[in-house]
Amino acid sequence: MLKSLARATLDLILPAQCLACTEPAGGAGQLCAECFADAAFLTPPLCSHCGLKLTEPAPLCTACDWDPPVFRAARAALRYGPAAKRLILPFKYADRPEAARGLARLLLQPGAELLARADLLVPVPLHKRRLAARGYNQAGELARALARLTGKPLLIDALIRTRATRPLAELDQHDRAIALHGAIAIRPGRAAALHGRTILLIDDVLTSGATASSCAGVLYQAGAAAVDVLALARVSDDADT
Repeated sequence: MLKSLARATLDLILPAQCLACTEPAGGAGQLCAECFADAAFLTPPLCSHCGLKLTEPAPLCTACDWDPPVFRAARAALRYGPAAKRLILPFKYADRPEAARGLARLLLQPGAELLARADLLVPVPLHKRRLAARGYNQAGELARALARLTGKPLLIDALIRTRATRPLAELDQHDRAIALHGAIAIRPGRAAALHGRTILLIDDVLTSGATASSCAGVLYQAGAAAVDVLALARVSDDADT
């Protein structure tokens, strides 16, 4: 209650700033007009499975047609590029967990269908060494904020990383699968809460889908009925990463 009161007082005293820059915005957790215009929001046509932006309407992208990911469906708010970086990188690396409140609002529209059918929100886990260095799990903060906005139940510690992995961005699809093999598991004592539930996995960036598929695999092994994925940004084949 005290935190909410202090936040409301600050909102009255200080003008709301854009999530991506220091310019004034229409309200807390919003983008200024310039950043909103620059943001590459993902709109149809999208791959119905992985959420990749398509150049023309089709049920699936080529990758999902040949080798679909383990999860049922994925959606993201933004194409990962310069505008998305200005939002995500400070949140992820510059000790700005409070940005999760505004960023989670960007997920409401693209994730509406997935949120409506979800029984439980679960964040992608961070290895304990990386968590200690960063101080928070950005996916966990997003999931907390989204749970507050939607009223959906949250199981913040359903998944754990059993070992650290190399940065996956530098690996191809095959090597990513090898790196992630056995690296994600269900936290002991959490399987019963997952059994028979439709899980919405929350992350900041969806790249190849390897991490999300690894998480989905262990959730299915624990008895989850279905696993969907919702992320702030989706990396496309030609993304400026």
